Amino acid sequence: MPPTSLELSTLGHRIRHQRLAHGYTLDELGALVGVAGSQLSLIENGKREPKLSLLQAIATSTGVDVAELLSTEPPNRRAALEIELERAQTSSVFRQLGVPPIKVSKGMSDDTLESILGLHRELQRREREAIATPEEARRANTELRLMMREHDNYLPDIEKLAEKQLKSAGHVSGALTHRTVSIMAEKLGFELIYVSDLPHSTRSVTDLEHGRIYLPPASIPGGHGLRSMALQAMAHRLLGHKRPTDYADFLQQRLEINYYAACCLMPETASVAFLQQAKKDRNLAVEDFRDAFGVTHEAAGMRLTNLATHHLGIKLHFLRVDGSGAITRVYENDDLPLPMDVTGAVDGQIACRKFSARAAFSEQNRTTEHYQYTDTPAGTYWCSTQTGTTSEGEFSITVGVPFDDARWFRGRETQKRATSTCPDESCCRRVATDVSERWSGKAWPSARVHMQMFSPLPRGAFPGVDDNEVYDFLDRHA
Repeated sequence: MPPTSLELSTLGHRIRHQRLAHGYTLDELGALVGVAGSQLSLIENGKREPKLSLLQAIATSTGVDVAELLSTEPPNRRAALEIELERAQTSSVFRQLGVPPIKVSKGMSDDTLESILGLHRELQRREREAIATPEEARRANTELRLMMREHDNYLPDIEKLAEKQLKSAGHVSGALTHRTVSIMAEKLGFELIYVSDLPHSTRSVTDLEHGRIYLPPASIPGGHGLRSMALQAMAHRLLGHKRPTDYADFLQQRLEINYYAACCLMPETASVAFLQQAKKDRNLAVEDFRDAFGVTHEAAGMRLTNLATHHLGIKLHFLRVDGSGAITRVYENDDLPLPMDVTGAVDGQIACRKFSARAAFSEQNRTTEHYQYTDTPAGTYWCSTQTGTTSEGEFSITVGVPFDDARWFRGRETQKRATSTCPDESCCRRVATDVSERWSGKAWPSARVHMQMFSPLPRGAFPGVDDNEVYDFLDRHA
């Protein structure tokens, strides 16, 4: 079978290799096979596809099989370099540069070709990372979210592991103390050390050689964050994590260590007992759950998603939304209509303006939770939202349930009600026609661009971590 156009270059190199090996000039081999030397030159340069009869004649004249000429392997290292360079210079990535391609000559050394190809390979690598990595990350995050949805966000093996570690450290009830966390670390052979010079890209650094876990200064107000970071560092060891093989593996590990930390801070046995009593009293509230275990509102809301369906039979949703309306963290198994892109990703999408998660930003009193019923195309949902502020701006934490399950929660008597028809754009994404016509051509808003648009996704063995900084840090503290 004649070669395809993609193999012509390799075929040409193999014919040239056989010709030179037998000491033929182009004209001499051409005479033997019945074509002009100029025609044979076009074939050797991959510019023309030979007929099968000509290939057979060339094979006979050079003493090889046709199959050998048609092999897709370059005949030697030099040919492989020339073929790779030719393909690199025909790529869209290279053509977009507007740089004229280099013509390879006999006098060009292999080292020169290697150097040029090195630049092309780096150019292709950067292009792949710039284009493929964000989509890969979105897809991996979506797949992980859907997997957790199938399991009702409940991981029994990690729940049991956490209870076992807590029992071993002597924790019985109440909020988990820093002292108990230190004991848990000691039982794993680690010492918790608080330092002020951690690499900026890390939350903690574990020194496996000397048995130390380095954390930010202990003087940080609150304490939930420090306990959580220490527990997460320990979880990597307890769960047997290895270097992540890809971004999906990295996300899976991050989910598991977060889950383990939550199980320790809010143990399953005590948490379920607390929630079951609150449900019996028809007084479920995230703020009570939060205060009972000394954690943040977000941590309590997320922990509720781990336990509510499996132990209480309640389906629910959780949203963290920033001040611009973008969803930064999400879980749902109650079919709340959520915005998503073509990959199925929800994170980064803009929540409906009518949702409690955004309506709460307009509340004057933000010290208490904001309650609201919202009618949607999928039914009516009751939501409880708490707002907060960080150095990065406002955010809201929402936990909500379908209408029928609102009877178990404090705040169910609220009279606040909204209607959302999203994803219908007329709900909150498309301005009314009369307003649009009124201002068409008479206004020019300047868009505010989120800085994350300019930041590449994390890369390397541990995405987001600067290895050089980490190793410099360990050298200083070893």
